[in-house]
Amino acid sequence: MEMRDVQRLANTIKHSVGQVIVGKHEIVEQLIVAMLARGHVLLQDVPGTGKTLMAKTLAKTMGCATHRIQFTPDLLPSDITGIHFFNVKTSEFEFRPGPVFTNILLADEINRATPRTQSSLLESMEERQVTIDGETHKLAQPFFVIATQNPVESAGTFPLPEAQLDRFLLQIHIGYPTTEEGMEVLRRFRDADPLSGVTPVVSQAEIVEAQATVTKVHIDDDVLRYLLDVVEATRQQQDVALGVSPRGSQALLRTAQVRAALRGRDYVTPDDVKALSVPVLAHRLVLAQRSRRDGQGAARVIERILNTVPVPTEPLA
Repeated sequence: MEMRDVQRLANTIKHSVGQVIVGKHEIVEQLIVAMLARGHVLLQDVPGTGKTLMAKTLAKTMGCATHRIQFTPDLLPSDITGIHFFNVKTSEFEFRPGPVFTNILLADEINRATPRTQSSLLESMEERQVTIDGETHKLAQPFFVIATQNPVESAGTFPLPEAQLDRFLLQIHIGYPTTEEGMEVLRRFRDADPLSGVTPVVSQAEIVEAQATVTKVHIDDDVLRYLLDVVEATRQQQDVALGVSPRGSQALLRTAQVRAALRGRDYVTPDDVKALSVPVLAHRLVLAQRSRRDGQGAARVIERILNTVPVPTEPLA
């Protein structure tokens, strides 16, 4: 597979998702970027903005196995990973896999589950495997987690700790639709649910091949140094208690490679790094208490850094 094939695959997915989701083209592209970069996505916004619908639509466009989990306070880790149960007929213990054994896992309202249950996803998200009763089970490829959470709810919710947030490649805010988009949503969903008409447009094998192809996108040392300058600048801000870790810099590199491939290029530019810095890095920052009280968001910190770190340019002949 070549870069133009990756671009064509992404455009096919975008077109199919666009049959259901109105607007939000940049967000749909970010979801595709995360998938091809072998990462996971946290969709966060107020209720009713289409987080779950967007995740379900993207999942239906791919010829992959999909499971959905509604996270609740009484959900147990074994409800996600699976259990060994005693089979009376055979008089032996057998493994019953949980919903995590799939290609695309929709974790709906993940912050409603207890920290113990949330942590059951850490191994699968990072290492693509699940260990149960000392036995390790490999997950199928691709494995892609799309989690949603509602920030305005407090009763019965457990905020994700920084260690778990760091496992998500991107954190994406959906936002409200414009007036024109709102009108189109009402028209589109007036008579029927367009989600029922979505069919797979790409295969599991094509996704895995595309994931391998994007790793070949070249990044020059100057651009690589610029990426590191942006990451290291997060550790030097007075209003940041904890900056971006090396895992965050690797995440920014992988996503920049995919963004370049989606534009048919086999090389990364500084614009690729800048375009993905906020969704990749902002949720990895831990702000100082004073900044939290002042209401200064992590996204604003990243934007300020992007405005101050010098961008590499080609020397004039």
